[in-house]
Amino acid sequence: MIDGLIGGKLHGKPAQRVGQSGKAFVTAKVRTPTANGESLFVNVIAFSDSVGASLLALDDGDSVSISGALTPKAWADRNGEAKPSLDMVAHALLTTYHVTRKRQAVSSKQVRATPDDAMDFGFPDSPL
Repeated sequence: MIDGLIGGKLHGKPAQRVGQSGKAFVTAKVRTPTANGESLFVNVIAFSDSVGASLLALDDGDSVSISGALTPKAWADRNGEAKPSLDMVAHALLTTYHVTRKRQAVSSKQVRATPDDAMDFGFPDSPL
């Protein structure tokens, strides 16, 4: 198993489905940029209720970072040329909406360090 972190934009709207056992899951497709300027599609499945709900709240084109178990795959295009793809079982995700909420939570706590705390990190001239 490869544990990975991918980032990209949703390609289409995530969908909720129900398996043969009656348990719901969510599927999505994420388009991730590669170093050579092309894109790689990652097929995402989420069995976790919280991750699935977060995916369902997003729309086509929304930015997302997802971590989970990766499985490399390959598919053939119209010319028969092999192209890479990835399958991911999502365990956690982060969106720009989550970042804003976390920033607000941190700023509302108003945590201040003492000068002694700054010394512990090796910054004796820190204004903290």
